[in-house]
Amino acid sequence: MNPDSDQRTTGDEAHGMRALDVLIFLARHRRLLALAPLAAAIGAAAISLMLPNMYTGVTKILSPQQNQSSAVFLLSQLGNIAGPAGGQLAIKNPNELYVGMLKSRTVADNLVARFGLKDLYERETLQDTRRELEQRTTISHGRDGIITISFEDRDRKRAADVANGYVEELYKLTQTLAVTEAGQRRLFLEKQLKLTREGLVDAELALKKTQETTGFIKLDEQSRAIIEAVASLRAQIAAKEVEAGAMRLFATERNPGYLRVQQEIVGLRSELARLEKTNRSGGGDIFVPTGRVPEAGLEYVRSLREVKYHESIFELLAKQYEIARIDEARDASIVQVLDRAVEPDRKSGPRRARIVIVIAILGFLAALLWALLRDAHERAKHHPEQSRKMNTLRDLLRRR
Repeated sequence: MNPDSDQRTTGDEAHGMRALDVLIFLARHRRLLALAPLAAAIGAAAISLMLPNMYTGVTKILSPQQNQSSAVFLLSQLGNIAGPAGGQLAIKNPNELYVGMLKSRTVADNLVARFGLKDLYERETLQDTRRELEQRTTISHGRDGIITISFEDRDRKRAADVANGYVEELYKLTQTLAVTEAGQRRLFLEKQLKLTREGLVDAELALKKTQETTGFIKLDEQSRAIIEAVASLRAQIAAKEVEAGAMRLFATERNPGYLRVQQEIVGLRSELARLEKTNRSGGGDIFVPTGRVPEAGLEYVRSLREVKYHESIFELLAKQYEIARIDEARDASIVQVLDRAVEPDRKSGPRRARIVIVIAILGFLAALLWALLRDAHERAKHHPEQSRKMNTLRDLLRRR
């Protein structure tokens, strides 16, 4: 006889015996395996019928895009530098930014107070109410640039109202936070403008005091022209430095626009140095031909120069600040609703059929496990080795 043929025959018989054992096992416990999932399904159906219907309000908004703002124009007031810079200051991931704002505690607290969710959900603390609101809300964004906000509630009207409330709270938040490039520019320029205004007031007071102490009221036209030219150059240099500081909020030191600003600052400083050297005449102040200015008016010249400097830089910064405000107002209105949430006409949950099916499957698995353990216990009574394994399993389950 062929040994290989005998081994194949023995293996086939073993597989047949195992299959037969499984069939015998299923036949022996057929009632348990049939009734347990049936009872679980009936219980699950009864419980699911007691659960309240849930409705989902869904609203979709277009992802706010960072437009190339009027920074191109305002920077052109100081030179043709804005072309490459304007498009590189925008926020890279506006989707994630606005989704994060929608999930913020500020928005959640406003919605809790607006719809009275703490009393509605019967939560003791605001944190628990916030957590309940988070569990009922789904906020996501896709590659198409659309942000989807879903809210689930027992009341179909409230489900739609809260979903729309998220959009309204987002709009309010964008009005108060400088989340756009224009908004951050506006904040930066606002601080610089305040400092410049204070400096201008101090310079004007100093000029007035100088006039009172020296009695010097007016310069000749040449001296005044030199003072205004130098003050204008100094103001442009200062404004460029402010501009470079604003760009550092968004751009790296290798940014083409930032490098161009630095080059223009160097050029303006060179022109200022040339003007100072050309108009240096005798001793005294280096910015005007002080050899022809009366000694009593030298202090007046310096005070007037400071006033002209602060006036020039204040005018330049004021232009930038106003245009930044216009850009910020325009960017704040770009939260556009694609689909406003309406009262859903169909429930979104609970999914009773799915609940019944899942519970029935779990009931069948539980009954199958119980039947296996029962058979193992019966076999352990007649086999010492099986009895020892059962005792080991029992000891392991009793341990904590």
